Amino acid sequence: MRLAAVLAALRPALPLILGLSLGCSLSLLRASWSQGGAEEPCPGAAGRAGPPGGGAGARPEAAGGRPDPGHEDFRPRIVPYYRDPNKPYKKVLRTRYIQTELGFHERLFVAVLTSKATLNTLAVAVNKTVAHHFPRLLYFSGLRGAKVPHGMVLVAHGDERPIWLMYETVHYVHQHFSSDYDWFYIMQDDTYAQAEQVKALVTHLSINQDVYMGRAEEFIGGDEQARYCHGGFGYLISRSLLLKLHPHLDSCRNEILSVRPDEWLGRCIIDFLGVTCVSQLQGQHYQTYELAKNTEPEKEEGEEFQAALAVHPVSDVTLMYRLHKHFSRIQLDRAYQEIQDLQMQIRNLTLLTPAGEAGLTWPVGINAPFLPKSRFEVISWDYFTEQHLFSCPDGSPKCELSGASKIDVSEIIESALEQLNGRYQPLLRFSKRQLLNGYRRFDPTRGMEYTLDLLLEAVTQKGHSHVLAKRVSLVRPLSKVEIIPMPYVTEATRVQLVLPLTVQDLDFVANFLDTFAMNTLDTHDNAVLTLLFIYHPYDAQRVSQVDVFAGVKAMVGELEKRYADVKIPWISVKTEVPSQVKLMDIVSKKHPVDTLFFLASVWTEINMEFLNRCRMNTISNWQVFFPVHFQEFNPALVYRGEQSASSSTDFLRDGHFDRHSFAEACFYNSDYMTARTKLAADILDRDEVLESMEVFDVFLRYSGLHLFRAVEPGLVQKYTLRSCNPRLSEESYHRCVLSSLEGLASRSHLAMALFEQEQANST
Repeated sequence: MRLAAVLAALRPALPLILGLSLGCSLSLLRASWSQGGAEEPCPGAAGRAGPPGGGAGARPEAAGGRPDPGHEDFRPRIVPYYRDPNKPYKKVLRTRYIQTELGFHERLFVAVLTSKATLNTLAVAVNKTVAHHFPRLLYFSGLRGAKVPHGMVLVAHGDERPIWLMYETVHYVHQHFSSDYDWFYIMQDDTYAQAEQVKALVTHLSINQDVYMGRAEEFIGGDEQARYCHGGFGYLISRSLLLKLHPHLDSCRNEILSVRPDEWLGRCIIDFLGVTCVSQLQGQHYQTYELAKNTEPEKEEGEEFQAALAVHPVSDVTLMYRLHKHFSRIQLDRAYQEIQDLQMQIRNLTLLTPAGEAGLTWPVGINAPFLPKSRFEVISWDYFTEQHLFSCPDGSPKCELSGASKIDVSEIIESALEQLNGRYQPLLRFSKRQLLNGYRRFDPTRGMEYTLDLLLEAVTQKGHSHVLAKRVSLVRPLSKVEIIPMPYVTEATRVQLVLPLTVQDLDFVANFLDTFAMNTLDTHDNAVLTLLFIYHPYDAQRVSQVDVFAGVKAMVGELEKRYADVKIPWISVKTEVPSQVKLMDIVSKKHPVDTLFFLASVWTEINMEFLNRCRMNTISNWQVFFPVHFQEFNPALVYRGEQSASSSTDFLRDGHFDRHSFAEACFYNSDYMTARTKLAADILDRDEVLESMEVFDVFLRYSGLHLFRAVEPGLVQKYTLRSCNPRLSEESYHRCVLSSLEGLASRSHLAMALFEQEQANST
């Protein structure tokens, strides 16, 4: 009984006792192993000093002092960063895309073999049907025609011989694209290829193998095991195979005799690389279909035809377009069927959720409408009819419905009728009488939403008609996001800052130069500064006795002494009206056409972050950048004697983005000169017109460039009381006044200031 009582008392502690016993046993066993290993001598260690810190981190070695390949030391060795202070600072320029730095390649390159005779027929048909589905497509021909069709990139080798054309094409592809792409697809202009199927094929193949894939054909009188890929159905070559093939191309051209270029290429690959053509690899099949004469694509319903990646031969242009229409219809039907299947799965799964059927959104599979959290986030609806729009871009209450908006409304009405007839036919058939009311809004979470009140005429199967009004709701969902191709820009471009200065700006120059030196000169940013001293005619006459800008010139001299390799030039201008256009005319003539200008103001605080955005957002012959700076409010009204908040969390709090100011601008000199030439031809050197214009007006009216206008948190300006030039145009003067008034304080701050003033007056 006592033993049972003791065991019952010790039972809760039994796992602990067993664990301690097992741990002690393993510790003793491990210690005995360590002692046994220490007694054995280390071969090859005599006369060599071990690593500091004992042998705990030593690498096990085999006989002869070499590391044992079965043992590896994965302990990292941390190398601290050290920069020699005697060496000059050198800024590291990173690549624009991380895939370039990591050595990633594009997926697929397509080469189309054509000829001078078929360049304007079959090659054009290929370009119009499948070219826009491939990331990169080039056409290769022996001879060039009188005119290359629009939108096609043609490479002519100067010889129409088929073998020579194949040799030169492979050599050209290797020379120019072997380092950029993983797969190379070669086809003829009488081949119709399903672009999406080809792209899907290469995504399922490994790039580490030598791949020569297509429709395998036997050589005439050759080895039964060897196959070449038929050129009419296209073939796929991996990058690794192309790199290995290139050194043997000259030998193949001199030693292999063949009439067909695809046979010649197949024999070259087999003889020198030992790779034969395959139609099936890694579970993927290269399906092809050979067209018979007088084939009707619309009547072909076999599985072999439906699944074909390539169809050959395509004898004429009309047949190419018919094939494209047929295969596009097949892909579209598959997409609709997949959408229906996914919607059915969503319905079934939604019933199992806590919300049940109430959690099902419409349309099924599209995001739910945006739910505003406050009245400021409510998305307004725009009212329209078939003739007019009641929310106009220029702010007018009513404007004529035209252009893309008119096409959009017409398509939506047609789609509504199609959906109604598809649902109620054959019992009812609807036709439109009139659009009573139309509403639309853009929801960024799902797309464009429409609500239509339609006056319809419904006709039954027996011919009876009835007029009724029906409300329908439609959604044009956001589809696949596409990246708009833009010209290449880099952060290594030099920025030329231009700072106009007047007598009224002298109190703020010192802060600007200190900020410029700290954020640009100390960091060795690729930016230079040019000062424009704007003298009033009266001050210009007395410049030899009293120079109003003498203090600024002294500051510039001190900066040049502090930074020996920096020169800050200045230009003196005499004028009563400091027009932006006139000043830029002077600066533009003194710089090359590829100069990137940043037109700044004395209140601007320059930093590297903004300069990089200036470089990236300004594209020569494409886009100019007008940033919207952040304007801080008047501290006397905002804080009313209290200390301002300086924490990073309060950044950009006590101020606003000044959308009325166009003083800052980033643009290339070549773009400005082009727009300025058009302006000169229009105004015929009327100075009064130039005095009333800004650089923004020049680009807006006299250039076809994109004007990119966006808020810029990197440009912060302190509050200052500024005066507006009355000689500006009415619109520019009005913008200046609004900018000054809105920069005082927010509505709440102004209301509090008025309240305190009334309280003080009442007491």
